[in-house]
Amino acid sequence: MMERQKTEVDSSFMATLTTEQRNPKSMEVDALSVREILELINNEDKLVAEAVNKQIVNIELAVNYVVEALREGGRLIYAGAGTSGRLGILDATEIPPTFSADPNMVQGIIAGGMDALVRSIEGAEDYPDNGKKDIMEKNVTDKDVVFGIATSGRTPYVLGALEKSKELGAKTIFLSCNKVDETGIYADLIISPIVGPEVVTGSTRMKAGTATKLVLNMVTTTAMIKLGKVYGNLMVDLRAVNNKLVDRACRILNTVTGIELDAAKKLLTEAENNLKVAIVMQLGELDREQAISKLDEVNGVVRNAVDLS
Repeated sequence: MMERQKTEVDSSFMATLTTEQRNPKSMEVDALSVREILELINNEDKLVAEAVNKQIVNIELAVNYVVEALREGGRLIYAGAGTSGRLGILDATEIPPTFSADPNMVQGIIAGGMDALVRSIEGAEDYPDNGKKDIMEKNVTDKDVVFGIATSGRTPYVLGALEKSKELGAKTIFLSCNKVDETGIYADLIISPIVGPEVVTGSTRMKAGTATKLVLNMVTTTAMIKLGKVYGNLMVDLRAVNNKLVDRACRILNTVTGIELDAAKKLLTEAENNLKVAIVMQLGELDREQAISKLDEVNGVVRNAVDLS
């Protein structure tokens, strides 16, 4: 068996990273009062949204990659280590309950495996071959998008995952909170919100983690909207499979169409408990089969189906 090759830390490189610099505003943070510390952290956090805003063009491209892949039956797969990996898996696990999405649609891998979600797995991120192996185990294809997350811009596990994904024909996206030398990064697209030094030097669970969470939320939420899982600002891709969901669906029908709750329940039954179909039936004055046909024509987007009616 071939021995895994470990990538050694380049201390001189690490010292140049913005996220590893000392923040001049927090040099005496240990001498501040609780209120002063909180205000300092809050003021630094205000810089995060601005940094993310500067990356909107690239985030838009990322959404387009993801929407195209998901429409064609592909997947979005996050790859990260430590905080970055946990945030990717967090985002992936929130998609099915939020948008009634297939759990396979958005997934995450993390250096060290699922144990790394709850404890630090020392050294797991140092082996690019680990990232390659995990990508192979996910059976990545050219239909998928692989989204690598590495605050430093050089995490070996993530770079290995991207390299193997690119080799397999997948679209690749890379997120870093430092300026990135694109050499050796197998990414079709790089997103780099530069949030600056942390209040506690090197603690990238803070501003860098917040920036990462914002970007991932933006990508998947926008993708789900474009896939037709939202009408107005309501989550309508809902199959009412229990009493709680029937009640929620009826209330949404009432909000969207104005019909009374009893009528909404009857309509939902006629739509075989499919909320999107029920909405199109009511607003388009269609029967169930016609509503389904309209939704199929427009990739499941309720607004477009209603406009066609």
